[in-house]
Amino acid sequence: MSQPLSGIIPPLVTPLRDRDTLDCAGLERLIEHLIGGGVSGLFILGTTGEGPSLSYRLRRELIERTCKQTAGRVPVLVGITDTSFTESVNLAKHSAEAGATHVVTAPPYYFPAAPPEMQEYIQDLVAEMPLPMFLYNMPGLTKVSFEIDLVRRALDMPGVCGVKDSSCDMIYFHRLIEVAKQRADWSVLVGPEELTAEAVLLGGHGGINGGANLNPRLYVEMYQAAAAQDLKRTRELHAQVMQLAGSIYTVGRHKSAIIKGIKCGLSLLGICEDHMAEPFQRFREPERAMIRERLVKLGLIS
Repeated sequence: MSQPLSGIIPPLVTPLRDRDTLDCAGLERLIEHLIGGGVSGLFILGTTGEGPSLSYRLRRELIERTCKQTAGRVPVLVGITDTSFTESVNLAKHSAEAGATHVVTAPPYYFPAAPPEMQEYIQDLVAEMPLPMFLYNMPGLTKVSFEIDLVRRALDMPGVCGVKDSSCDMIYFHRLIEVAKQRADWSVLVGPEELTAEAVLLGGHGGINGGANLNPRLYVEMYQAAAAQDLKRTRELHAQVMQLAGSIYTVGRHKSAIIKGIKCGLSLLGICEDHMAEPFQRFREPERAMIRERLVKLGLIS
């Protein structure tokens, strides 16, 4: 890549009809909803997409259908995070054959690797990759962080093209930005949407924000305002993003409420079904009613 990937790249939910069946029509509608909203790419099989909970067969089907529906209009990033090195490589190769443009990996999430082990793991993985690879820093779920020294060493690996950071640690994020200045083609993307405006204003390249599934245009416009250093407009749009997150993600008592809320909202918008991959279960009627009421207040449904 000659230029860093930038903008809003939503982490797609995985539309499901049951625990191991894609909602194919819903996936098509979701992709068109997001591309129509002006997003800069699509990220599948990430945290919001419940990637680690899906069967390998379903993951491959999702990759194939997403790439076919997208048809090269925007980049497609595929999460290949796995506890098995070989399965990560296999999924990356399948992604390349299907037409994806990038792969994304977090550290293996069962055995916590020490920094030297993680460096060797990334070196070995990059050597097998058929596509440019993003590092996905998600210590809250993987128990391991990509330390700044490892990221600095990754600059010397041509196959690594950037970092997605979901640590919620802005000091770490700012250090990533400083490191990334050494390579003009590197992207530094932020996961939590509540931090995207700040991240872009201070040098980040964009956001991989779950709420963009619901209202992509809002997130795209916030990114554009921040990239243009339009502080007044950025504040206005950031406030709307905070309102959406505060409304939808606070229904339910568990951490899974974020993904459940997005899926429930999409079902109420008529885009896709809201089945969850186990061990999660979709919201029942009391929670659905709350999401419906909040979507009305947000102006997303009438």
